[in-house]
Amino acid sequence: MSTPTGFMEYKRQIPADRDPLERVKDWEEFHKHMSEDELRTQGARCMDCGTPYCHTGMNMAGSTFGCPVHNLIPEWNNLVYRGLWKEALERLHKTNNFPEFTGRICPAPCEGSCTVGLIGQPVTIKTIEESIIERGFAEGWVVPEPPEKRTGRRVAVIGSGPAGLACAAQLNKAGHSVTVYERSDRVGGLLTYGIPSMKLDKQIVERRVNLLRQEGIEFITSTEIGKDIPAQQLVDDYDAVVLCGGATKPREFNIEGSQLNGVIYAMDYLNGTIKSYLDSNLEDGNYISSTDKNVIVIGGGDTGSDCVATSLRHGCRSVTQFGTHDKAPLERDPIANPWPQFPNVYTLDYAQEEAKAIFGSDPREFSIMTTKFVGDENGNLKELHTIQIQRIIDETGRKIYQPIPGTERVFPAEIALIAIGFDGPEQTLAEQLGLETDRWTNVKARYGKYTTNVDKVFAAGDMRRGQSLVVWAINEGREAAREVDKYLMGATVLV
Repeated sequence: MSTPTGFMEYKRQIPADRDPLERVKDWEEFHKHMSEDELRTQGARCMDCGTPYCHTGMNMAGSTFGCPVHNLIPEWNNLVYRGLWKEALERLHKTNNFPEFTGRICPAPCEGSCTVGLIGQPVTIKTIEESIIERGFAEGWVVPEPPEKRTGRRVAVIGSGPAGLACAAQLNKAGHSVTVYERSDRVGGLLTYGIPSMKLDKQIVERRVNLLRQEGIEFITSTEIGKDIPAQQLVDDYDAVVLCGGATKPREFNIEGSQLNGVIYAMDYLNGTIKSYLDSNLEDGNYISSTDKNVIVIGGGDTGSDCVATSLRHGCRSVTQFGTHDKAPLERDPIANPWPQFPNVYTLDYAQEEAKAIFGSDPREFSIMTTKFVGDENGNLKELHTIQIQRIIDETGRKIYQPIPGTERVFPAEIALIAIGFDGPEQTLAEQLGLETDRWTNVKARYGKYTTNVDKVFAAGDMRRGQSLVVWAINEGREAAREVDKYLMGATVLV
C-alpha cells in the first residue's frame, strides 16, 4: 500500500485539457500532462484493497467492470508513488502490450470499480497508466525485444487492430514467425482509421508498430484476405491463422429517405477525414466535409462523439447528437447502477464539451428517434423528422421504445452521420473457409479456446465477441496467442 490514509488525505486530480475553443482549431491531442509530484500523489490514493476490483475484468448487466487485461493496478500505483518508474513499467507490460493506447482511449472501467469510488472519487488510474509508458519511452526503457530463438512455426494474423497487434506481439515473443495482413494502407486498424488524431495521435501507433517490426513481425498492408489473396491459401501456407478482422459491418439504418445524399455512415466520414489528414493535412480534399453545414449525428456512443468533434474541426454551422437513451442522472443510482459497475452518470466528454463551448449548450438530444429523412429536389438531405420516445417493457418482458404522440420535431440538416454501431464481422472469410458463426454473425469459437471448426484457424477480438472495448480486444489477442502457442508446441510459454 502506498500510504494507508492517502485516499483520505489527497483529492482526485486529473490532467487539465486544452481549452476547447483553442483545440478545435487543430487535430492534436487535447490532454495536457501532470507533473511527477502530482502523479506520485495520485498513486498514494490507491488503497491496495483486499479484493481489488479494478483489475477484475468482468461483465455485469451488459457492461464491463474492472480491467479486462487484468492490469496489476495497485502494484504499479505503489511503484509510481515510490518513484520506481522503471519497475512500474515492467509490471504494466506484464499484462498490457499497448498501455499507450489504453491510457488514451480506454473508457477506464477500472476507475468505475475502484473501491475508493464507493465513498468518494476513484484513483486516477488511466492517467497514471499513460504516464508510466510515456516515461518509459522518454527514458529509453522501451526497446525492441526480439525472441532469442525461433521455433520454425509460421503464423498469419489477419487484421492489425488492437487484437491482431496483441496476438502478433505475443506469438512473436514465443518465437514464432508472424505475418500480419492489413487491408488498409496503414497498420493499426481502427486505432489508425477509426479514432480521430485528437484522441490518439497516429505517431503513437506508428511508434509501437515500428517496435514490433524491429522485433521481427512482418506487416503486409493494402492486402485484403479473401479478395487479394484467397483465405484458404493462408491456411495452406501457414501453421496457424488467427482472424482478428474486427466487427466492421455497419448496422443498417433503413428508414424513409436513407438513400439521400448526405446520409453517411460514421466510419466512412471518420476514415476519410483521418486518411486525408495523414496523407496531406486535409489539403487533398479527399474527405466528406461538413464545413458550414448543419450536422446531425445519430448515435450516442463514442463513435458519435468522435463525429461531433470532427465536424466541429471542419467548421460546421451546427451539430446535434441524437441518442435513444434517457439523460443520465447526476449521481450513480445505487439500485439500478450499483458499484462496481461503470457509473452511468451525466458527463460531458471532450466532443460535447467543445460543442458547448462553441454553441453554448450540450449538443445532445436524449430519448429521440429519427422517423424520416427529407431531401430537396436534387436528392440532397435538407432535414430530419423526429419523435421523442420512452422505453417500456412489453407483454413478453422485452424492453422496447415507444413513440410519444405530439412530440414530433424537424431539424435542418445537410449531413446526417449514422453512428449506431456494427452488425458483426464481414462474412467473406467465414464463407470462404466454411467457418461456423453465431446468431450475431460473429465467428464461432469456444470461449477460452479461440479455436474455430476449421483446423489451424483461430478467431479473436471483435470478430469473435462482437463490437467491444479496446481492452477486450487486447485481452482476446493475448488469450488467442496462448491457444495458438499450445496448438503449435503442445504447451505455452505465454502468460
